[in-house]
Amino acid sequence: MSATDHIPAAGLLLLCRAAPDRVRPVAQLLRRPMLLAPAGEGWSVLVPAAESWREAGTHLAAVAGDWAHALTVADNWPVVGLWWDADGAGFVVAAGFRRTVGHTWLPDGTPLGEEEALTALRTRLGLDPVLDGAALDLLTRPDAEADGAARVLGLAAVLARAGLQLGPGVVPGLAAGRLCEAAGALPGAEPVDWPGWRAAVCGGLGAAERGALGAWTRGPRARALGTAEVAAGVALLAWSRAGSRGGGGGGGAWPGWRTAGVVLVADGALTLLYDRWRAGRSAS
Repeated sequence: MSATDHIPAAGLLLLCRAAPDRVRPVAQLLRRPMLLAPAGEGWSVLVPAAESWREAGTHLAAVAGDWAHALTVADNWPVVGLWWDADGAGFVVAAGFRRTVGHTWLPDGTPLGEEEALTALRTRLGLDPVLDGAALDLLTRPDAEADGAARVLGLAAVLARAGLQLGPGVVPGLAAGRLCEAAGALPGAEPVDWPGWRAAVCGGLGAAERGALGAWTRGPRARALGTAEVAAGVALLAWSRAGSRGGGGGGGAWPGWRTAGVVLVADGALTLLYDRWRAGRSAS
């Protein structure tokens, strides 16, 4: 037995209801070591390395909420964050500026979370209100044979009905190291480490220009969108800083809004820089 066998497995998966080309540029703005892989038609999975979230005093539920919210704040596709560790397991669901909500199970599988999270999960992902709704309800009922890790595994099985395909070895409940190893072997898997501003502008926005929203990456629409994102991001940063200093209730939410503000400012700045760069190339 190794020295670490007694440590409960801990891990985090970010399930994005969007293709990798849409997820990649925003995931890079998080500037954390992650692997990105296709996970079924219209789905992607982000697998963070353990060192990206192991910070003193940081709970995985909070990390999942912050990152899921940041990934969707500049676009309106939903993200489900699954997490598990010695304190239990759970999920969060985020989509745009709608409130990020989550649900928790204790280590023995006892439900302990917001009931509205299950409703938000069903509606934001467009799940079947009858069949999928019944399967989700089972996850909130007592079950002596289902611990916290089994609960998130069951949730992934429900999402599989909506097209999620995690691939061999990418199994909720495993340790982060084993998840990264398995994800790295998947077809199309790639690291999303921060590539630098030049690569982000030329690569990420270039892919967006070729996509369905290409009209929003260049020209007047792009400039209006970029300016609005920068303004909204600056406002969020100022608001979160004032709120954290005020020490009012819900202080745990401020880091998430701060992360969202950073992502908005960065995404808006990239849009403006890309528009200027493309205009310069066209003129030359």
